[in-house]
Amino acid sequence: MGWLRSVSRGLLVGAVLLAGCAGGARSPEAVTGAAGGRGPLTFATAGDLTDYLAPLVAEWNAGRPAEPVSLVELPDSADETRAQMLSELRSGSSRFDVLNIDVAWTSEFAAAGLIAPLERERFALAEFLPPVVDTATFRGRLYAVPYVTNAGLLYYRKDVLDAAGERPPRTWAELARLARTLAPRHGIGGYAGQFLPYEGLTVNVTEAIQSAGGAVLHEEGARVAVDSDAVRAALSFLAGGVRDGWIPAEALRFKEEESKAAFEEGRLLFLRNWPYVYADAARPGSKVAGRFEAGPLPGPYGPGTSVLGGSNLAVSARSPHPATAADFLAYLTSERVQRQVLTRGSLPPVRASLYTDPELVAAHPYLPILRESVLAAVPRPKSARYDQVSLAVQAVAQDVLALRCSPEEGVRRLTRELAAIRPLPAR
Repeated sequence: MGWLRSVSRGLLVGAVLLAGCAGGARSPEAVTGAAGGRGPLTFATAGDLTDYLAPLVAEWNAGRPAEPVSLVELPDSADETRAQMLSELRSGSSRFDVLNIDVAWTSEFAAAGLIAPLERERFALAEFLPPVVDTATFRGRLYAVPYVTNAGLLYYRKDVLDAAGERPPRTWAELARLARTLAPRHGIGGYAGQFLPYEGLTVNVTEAIQSAGGAVLHEEGARVAVDSDAVRAALSFLAGGVRDGWIPAEALRFKEEESKAAFEEGRLLFLRNWPYVYADAARPGSKVAGRFEAGPLPGPYGPGTSVLGGSNLAVSARSPHPATAADFLAYLTSERVQRQVLTRGSLPPVRASLYTDPELVAAHPYLPILRESVLAAVPRPKSARYDQVSLAVQAVAQDVLALRCSPEEGVRRLTRELAAIRPLPAR
């Protein structure tokens, strides 16, 4: 489903830096839906392979012929999409009015003055799942409107657990025991996530850290927080799985699709991945169709904490038509359109009511579990230099999981590397 699906999978974050991005951006002025600043819009997103967006745009255009929206689909790759968006915004171009951005980019774009703050009262934020709203804020101001959300789930072979009289694991110790003892009896791997060094590794490591009660950064990047027992415990848990073999060595090369394929082929007992896997694994041809279920991620002492995935809608600071842009954001996040985001786009919506709708739950049985996971989820570290933060986490975590350095050494190194990342000045 192109980048819109990739957004919900955690995203690759490119290495395009925002240093110096602020040049030419106008001073922050909150966008409202009031009169003035009205006219045609250009909506930049990544490739929509499900083709659900075009009909939504066509519907808007039919009702607003004087304010039509042109849909610009950028490459499917998240890092390429981000690079093209930054190239346009940094040049001072007003080509893009509305941007569909990964939740982890909001702080970067806002700190650089590339997107305009929004008036909270213009949008039905109280009707959204509460944690998703936090992904759209920076330094106390709303800079985007949540559009798609996501949270990680633990997929498990229900048939294997049932045959052994076991229940799905709720703690790391239970997960490790079952992955270490039960999986080998069936000739399959124990547990995998997304452990290749890319954004997925940052997500998996951050989830382990947050589940243990720790954090990567505090105060929107102002303070490094990784020198803690929680971070040591998280890295030890993952490294121990590789060392003891219940995390198979091939998992260190897994992104979302590779790990999904391993689970669908019946080669894993447990998998951490995003909700899109549920529908794919249940389809005819999947070796685990009708034999698996999904639940919350485990933590040290009980259910763990997922990282929030998803995308937000933002308005370019140079858009000549910000009032129309605000209306378009309200349209895309309306209850009716959000329903289509789920039913036609197969993406998790941000409207809370949709997760308890009987018709939708019948068609998407993972919705109640996903709702609980989203409500307990935490955004990735907020930082104006998130790209550099993520790269540092990936590099250190890769060495720890590959057993090239100990968790304690990893904590010391990550503390140094994060401390060396200079924040952008406040605007």
